[in-house]
Amino acid sequence: MGNATEQACVASWCADDDWCTVTCSAHLIGKKWHPVIIHRLLAHGPLGFNALKAEIDTISSTVLSNSLEDLEENGLVNRAIVSEKPFRVEYSLTEQGASLESVIEAMDEWGDGYLRESSS
Repeated sequence: MGNATEQACVASWCADDDWCTVTCSAHLIGKKWHPVIIHRLLAHGPLGFNALKAEIDTISSTVLSNSLEDLEENGLVNRAIVSEKPFRVEYSLTEQGASLESVIEAMDEWGDGYLRESSS
């Protein structure tokens, strides 16, 4: 393994197998709310915390906060302070996060087809 990002992303049990890249992708966006947050930021652009929470109304504030922190630590989301008084933060996708657009679109399309088939 090369750099620290690779080592943090790919589990030691992966052992440089050719599917390690899939493991890395799953590690970064495989948590329940991560793809949804990315999807909402792709659809609406930068959003404040409350606006993002309104876009994902079933997520708790704690889970949203933890998920955003995780996505930020992994370089997929930017957090910018846009106002000190009142304090406001805005979240946006980094270039790396925005590059997930085709992945998120593919997940959306596949999920749509799967749900239509399974409800038939």
